[in-house]
Amino acid sequence: MNMHIALCLLTRKAFLILVSLAFFTFSASAQRMMKTINDGWDFRKVGETRWQPINLPHTFNLDAYSQRNYYQGKGEYRKKLSLPEIAPTKRYYLKIDAASKAADVKVNGQVAGSHAGGYSAFILDVTGLIRENNEIEITVDNARRDITPLWADFTFWGGIYRDVWLITTPEQHFNMANYGSTGVFVSTPVANEREGVVQVKAEVTNDADSRIRLKMQNRIYDAQGKLLQTNAQPFSLKAGETATVEYKSDVIDNPQLWTPEMPTLYRVVTAIVNAKTGEVLDEISNKIGFRWFSFDADKGFSLNGKPYKLRGVNRHQDQAPVGVAIDDEVNRRDIRQIKEIGCNFIRISHYPQDDALLDACDELGLLAWEEIPIIDIVPDTPGYDDHCEMNLVEMIRQHYNHPCIMAWGYMNEILLIAPTPDKPEWPAVRDRTVKLAQRLEKRLKEEDPSRVSVMAFHGSDLYNTIGLALGDVAGWNLYQGWYFGELPHFEQWLEDQHARYPHRPIIVSEWGAGSDKRIHSVKGRPFDFSMEYQQEYIEHYLPYIENNDYIAGCAYWGYVDFNVAARQESMPRVNNKGLFYNDRTPKDIAYYFKAMWRKDVPVLHIASRDWALRTGKAEEEHPIKIYTNLDEVELILNGVSCGKQCTSNYNTIFRVKLPEGSSSLVARGYRNGVLVEDVMIMTLALFPDLHQGDEFAVNVGSNCYFISDVSHLTWLPDRPYTAGEWGYVNGKGRSTTSEIYNTVDGPVYQTWMEDITEYKIDAPAGTYEVELLMADVSRPARQQANLLGKGDERISTASKRFDITICSEVVEQNFSPADNNRYLNACRRRYIVNNNDGCIDIRFTPLQGKPVLSGLKVRRL
Repeated sequence: MNMHIALCLLTRKAFLILVSLAFFTFSASAQRMMKTINDGWDFRKVGETRWQPINLPHTFNLDAYSQRNYYQGKGEYRKKLSLPEIAPTKRYYLKIDAASKAADVKVNGQVAGSHAGGYSAFILDVTGLIRENNEIEITVDNARRDITPLWADFTFWGGIYRDVWLITTPEQHFNMANYGSTGVFVSTPVANEREGVVQVKAEVTNDADSRIRLKMQNRIYDAQGKLLQTNAQPFSLKAGETATVEYKSDVIDNPQLWTPEMPTLYRVVTAIVNAKTGEVLDEISNKIGFRWFSFDADKGFSLNGKPYKLRGVNRHQDQAPVGVAIDDEVNRRDIRQIKEIGCNFIRISHYPQDDALLDACDELGLLAWEEIPIIDIVPDTPGYDDHCEMNLVEMIRQHYNHPCIMAWGYMNEILLIAPTPDKPEWPAVRDRTVKLAQRLEKRLKEEDPSRVSVMAFHGSDLYNTIGLALGDVAGWNLYQGWYFGELPHFEQWLEDQHARYPHRPIIVSEWGAGSDKRIHSVKGRPFDFSMEYQQEYIEHYLPYIENNDYIAGCAYWGYVDFNVAARQESMPRVNNKGLFYNDRTPKDIAYYFKAMWRKDVPVLHIASRDWALRTGKAEEEHPIKIYTNLDEVELILNGVSCGKQCTSNYNTIFRVKLPEGSSSLVARGYRNGVLVEDVMIMTLALFPDLHQGDEFAVNVGSNCYFISDVSHLTWLPDRPYTAGEWGYVNGKGRSTTSEIYNTVDGPVYQTWMEDITEYKIDAPAGTYEVELLMADVSRPARQQANLLGKGDERISTASKRFDITICSEVVEQNFSPADNNRYLNACRRRYIVNNNDGCIDIRFTPLQGKPVLSGLKVRRL
């Protein structure tokens, strides 16, 4: 080849490459760009002078972990933001993914906008305000009373606790003023095993000062990334115009269906293209799933035409020590863990959560019910209803494209703290509650008729009688056998509802019992917070839900123990009904769910991790529970078989005699001929022997062992006195849910013997240290409405005064545990006494009110 010709060809090729590169660079730079601006912020509470450096996500009331009256008010955020240049043909936006519960935003001292609602995103156009060097100021208020929630059984975390984004777009872009959404809405109006159709509705905005011809391009890819269809349709926009452009795909043959077991996702890429130059101006990618579902009053829930039991949990988003200021990987981790125990469903309670959580539900396979936080009562507050409707629309539009979502909710236990019908204020509360529900139900169906509407009721028939049962599905939050009633009342309630409203689908939206790792009982009872009663409660509820088709499914309350600053109970500031501790360590009970719900893997778990330190007499039998989906299990103690047992209700209990000290436990079984094993170490401390100088402690008035997580001392369950042993001579057991202050062993003080006059411990003669624990609870603390009156069994309102005599020696005169106004405070006193009669006899002489004793500890000196 002639050198000149070759050089010309090379030059021409290089020129074309340069032109292509230049076009690519121009095109890419013209498209949307998103980046987080989470670092380099300063924060202070309103009224403070000193700023502190922080990064987002951030919450400003971590004091909720340590006190009931946590900070509710305003917090100020500021950030310096430098930009290399401000292009006149670009638009600039701030997107705040969540700021609780109201935010006012300024850019360079000028108002950019505001938002009411603490759980959904909002986008502000800052094009006319931004420059090369900027200061962003955001004031957040978590105390606003015209924004829901106003009352709830969770902490109202304040702050900018999700991401903040800077978004730039060209002048033609998808609508950025659509309730915080992308402006692109994708659905599958046809979805079955034979064919699927994709529909896209996109709002497009032209912010230029002249008319422009555009195309909307849609490309559909299958789960393997293969391009299935592409389409481009022309349209024009006038200057300043926003218009909706719609597209419906050709039929996709035999689509792979989305299920929790096989969450197959297709991808739809929607782009705005300059019709003249072919330049891509803006582009949004969405993952979609082909699935269909239905609820039936008799048959329950069906997915893709087949009966399908919904098996799930409720999930709050906080994790100590950061509150709700969690990273995306926390959301993804939680969904993986929820899937691991066999869930196919999640109730996202009680508010919209991070996009990362919804993405994980799509990708890993969890059906979802999402809701806005209208809880306990509807107030008569100007602007409240409008904000509720706006928050509903925001939730639906922001999360519309997620195939995991099958239900939208908008009220939870809305009559919980409403006045009773005999009160004069009841008609007004009833009417405005029903009016708001009707308004939201109507708007929900206008926004998205493809999903069902749902409301969660607490156990009251008022929801039926006043016309609040508006939704497609009735969710019932039921706690019989915990807050009230007995365990069988659970199924009786559901059967009655189904009989009286035979055409209404039902889902059990909440059910649960609390558990405290320090509290254990071989005879658990409601509201004792023992790990064992929680197991008994769950083992009663879950089989009924599973075995009755008319119940669509359930969401256990809850996935993890979570912060409630106003709660007291055995663990102040914690709702401890979780299947997992707040750090996401599983409780033993989590394996019961896994054993029942996971048919694809063998499950075998010695359910004693939560009670690995036992106390008892030599040769005394101890229950060892095993959760499993195997038919038969063998237990081996220190290398010796305890025999084999068949399982029932996915568990079996061995009763074994543990030797003193540490023992190895091995559970063993077979599945399809393959050996499955679980191993743990258990420790037995022998029952305290006062002859040997052991420390002897009693959890007076309680049926439970209490193991201090600080001293590791075990406080034994109380019992009546028998000769040669120990116990109370008289009195009546009482309990409270009120927090007891100035102690780390609160549950010991939350139960007591009331009207006690004598307690006896038979022990060898000698000198002893006797310690008495008491608290005056005659002035109860204000309780959460969610307790439904449970837990406070006090009958005396007068302060207590009494004398105390130990071994015939008066140790206290005219004594009260509330001296110096120390109500609800731990009172713990030690006395050195001489036992000359072989019995430590403690006597209480009442002077005013009824004597009380919460705990006692004896040690021979």
